[in-house]
Amino acid sequence: MLTDIVEVKPLEEYRLFLRFDDGTAGEIDMDSIVRFEGVFAPLRDRAVFAQVRVNAELGTIVWPNGADLCADVLHAKITGGKLPGAERAKKAG
Repeated sequence: MLTDIVEVKPLEEYRLFLRFDDGTAGEIDMDSIVRFEGVFAPLRDRAVFAQVRVNAELGTIVWPNGADLCADVLHAKITGGKLPGAERAKKAG
């Protein structure tokens, strides 16, 4: 699919508003996607979580500590579409 995120806005309760280059937009609950452990542990601090930015070169969202997420996974979560590689994983299984 290869969609890029072009806009992000931090919202309350670990939610983000995302807009993609294909026009898709919506909110996503990050608490349901990531465990706040490892590289994501600092994001438990709402001030750090709110520092999320779009990295245009990567086409996804990033935080100052280096945490990032796959734009295609986030797109699939918002649209209810298939996750990248899901068909490949089914065939391998």
